[in-house]
Amino acid sequence: MSDFLTHECGIAAVRLRKPIAYYKDRYQTCLWGLHKLFLLMEKQHNRGQDGTGIGCVKLDMPIGQPYVFRRRGIAKDALAEIFRKEAKQFNKLHKKRNLKEEDPAMVKEHFDFGGEILVGHLRYGTSGDFDEGCCHPYLRRSNWPTRTLMVLGNFNMTNANELNETLIERGQHPVFGTDTQTVLEEIGYHLDEAHTDLYRKLKQQGVPGREMPQRISSELDVGRLVAESALHWDGGYAICGVIGNGDMFVMRDPRGIRPCHMLITDEVIAFASERVPLMTVFEADEHQVHAIDPGSIVTIKADGSITDAPFAPPQKFTPCSFEKIYFSRGNDPQIYRERKALGAAMVPQVVDAIGGNFDKSVFSFIPNTAETAYYGLMDGLRLHRRKEVREEILQASADGTLTADRVDELILRNWPRGEKIAHKDIKLRTFISQEKERKLLASHVYDITYGAVRTDDCLVVLDDSIVRGNTLKSSILQILTRTQPHKIVICSTAPQIRYPDCYGIDMSELDSFIVFKAAIELTRRAGRQSLIDLIYQKCCEQMKLPAEQRKNPVQELYAAFTDEELSAEVSRMVYPEKAAWTGEVQVIFQSIENLKSSIKGDSGDWYFTGNYPTAGGYTMVNLSYQLWYEGVSGRSYGQLL
Repeated sequence: MSDFLTHECGIAAVRLRKPIAYYKDRYQTCLWGLHKLFLLMEKQHNRGQDGTGIGCVKLDMPIGQPYVFRRRGIAKDALAEIFRKEAKQFNKLHKKRNLKEEDPAMVKEHFDFGGEILVGHLRYGTSGDFDEGCCHPYLRRSNWPTRTLMVLGNFNMTNANELNETLIERGQHPVFGTDTQTVLEEIGYHLDEAHTDLYRKLKQQGVPGREMPQRISSELDVGRLVAESALHWDGGYAICGVIGNGDMFVMRDPRGIRPCHMLITDEVIAFASERVPLMTVFEADEHQVHAIDPGSIVTIKADGSITDAPFAPPQKFTPCSFEKIYFSRGNDPQIYRERKALGAAMVPQVVDAIGGNFDKSVFSFIPNTAETAYYGLMDGLRLHRRKEVREEILQASADGTLTADRVDELILRNWPRGEKIAHKDIKLRTFISQEKERKLLASHVYDITYGAVRTDDCLVVLDDSIVRGNTLKSSILQILTRTQPHKIVICSTAPQIRYPDCYGIDMSELDSFIVFKAAIELTRRAGRQSLIDLIYQKCCEQMKLPAEQRKNPVQELYAAFTDEELSAEVSRMVYPEKAAWTGEVQVIFQSIENLKSSIKGDSGDWYFTGNYPTAGGYTMVNLSYQLWYEGVSGRSYGQLL
């Protein structure tokens, strides 16, 4: 994605099913679980670089011994740094005790992350401040293990303000900086209630105090209390929680907006946002890893028993399509096939853009994440050209004009030509503080292959998606014009992004979208400022309605224009005016129909169509338009916190 769009968060969890000594005997290390957690997180590092955090809960620790631990960091390479520090502590522990090899009992007792339950989080923050305190996991401590709670997840709650109001009505004092705190406190409240009810019941039964923790632990219904907590949540989420007694849960939102996968073997129960990391890290077959069902919660009791049950009624399945287009790693077999299909689906538009002249066209891609779709585009173009050549050969044969030279001309000339045009050269240095200097440096992030494009060529470049258009205008096109083609075609494998997202992607400000700006410009140019004003009035009226009755008036802005008109205006807006080049720029977008035909099964498309899967989505789009119209900057959901 040429426009930097921060990723969704990533989660990882490892629940050992054997004693620590088992892994020492079989794998020659007591830290097998910690190593697996690190690998799961490293394989999902694409999902968040703001910060990271890990947590551990140890089972059956003696009274007086700590049992829950957490580390968080926001430094550069925080993931590697946290694990380096833990490895250093582990080595110091062995040296201090003068041990020649790992002792499982000593590791569990004295090493913080020598426990059976290990969780990790890769942070990308959609709301709240940015510091180490905002990194997951969040921890709610108590001197009762059955009331101690650790939570982490990939989510955004659209109604965080309403959830906070509920906490306030109960007499609590919520912290408004993040919806993670809201989720933690909501689950914590129901955990406290369940704990108190059990305590009173057992006390009435005459259960001795020393037996109370174990009895409460065994009778605690984690699935029920979490289901009660989630009753009013509106958003996309994959959440993992661990209670101090060793009970654990992982849940996925009822519409499956956010992804979450699970692997169960004799040795481990593991979870991750993406499927392939589980396959790679545990050397598992793809059929061993399965997605958690939408609206389901997987509960693992301290004794190791597993329950997988629904916590909410079934809803329409609307998984985030950006997982397929961009976010998830492309080595997942299904995602790889789908991204190739997305590229191939653009063939008719591309052929039309180059006027069918393959002999004077060069095909490439930028950035590297678009490479898989590029392979699909090239396969599709070659198939298209093969069909053309076949028809021409058959026609020449029927006409009696088929010669060896003619066959060579048809087969060897006018064939799709792919080149590696742009190369990622350096990373933008964060120590550059001046905006002007940052932009100057950004123009050199990519270097080009000189001499691969002729002045009479059309350069076709594939991108994952076009969101803001800023990088495309100020950097990418400036770089590509150095090749001096007569025309540049930028192809987005995603459709036009028209509406904000509020389920975990940083796309909540309408004014950030190049297609929205294009629609506004076309509307004003047509003398229809009154439509812009009317939509604002309608958005204000929508916000007076109950959340479940709200609709999306912003759709009226786009209804007056065709996709082609909007694409043409985007092409004009991103033209690199300062480049010493006078060629043509054309931007083309994937159609929504082709997107749906390329992706297996259902997919969410609210950022393209404005049809949101939850009431909170309609609240956010109305608020986002209001904020834009009033000139107020900032995330729409952030304004509600």
